[in-house]
Amino acid sequence: MSKPRITRSRARLAAAQALYQMEFGGEDAGDVVSEFRSHRLGFEQDAAQGETLADADEKLFADIVNGVVARQVEIDRALAGALSAGWPLERIDATLRALFRAAAYELVARPDVPARVVLDEYIRVADAFFGSDEVKFANGVLNTLARRVRPDEFAAAPR
Repeated sequence: MSKPRITRSRARLAAAQALYQMEFGGEDAGDVVSEFRSHRLGFEQDAAQGETLADADEKLFADIVNGVVARQVEIDRALAGALSAGWPLERIDATLRALFRAAAYELVARPDVPARVVLDEYIRVADAFFGSDEVKFANGVLNTLARRVRPDEFAAAPR
């Protein structure tokens, strides 16, 4: 992986963690972004687990966290449309919900990032946190969402 890709991948991992923390800690985006910049981004977290936030793209991290907060109603509606009937977003594991919101933000608000890159990156994040069943579930939801939000990117590509 190239250095810029690694820094963006780490920013996405950090954003999912920050969104999870915000949901349970009641902190606002500004406080969490500041905390991550001061105490997590740029530091090794748990090298034994392979988790690190060193060299994370701070600008992308802040954009995702702040963007999810600013557009949460739109993002949650888009996610609700990608989930099966009977599976409200609130029923989803909180870590997975944070990951879904971060990915949805990029799909909705960051047309500069190809949908397939968003899918690949957040499936990798899911794989860092979950076993195969949850990763398959995340893959299905995010693929459905991406095809609904950005149909033009998938129109010419065979399934």
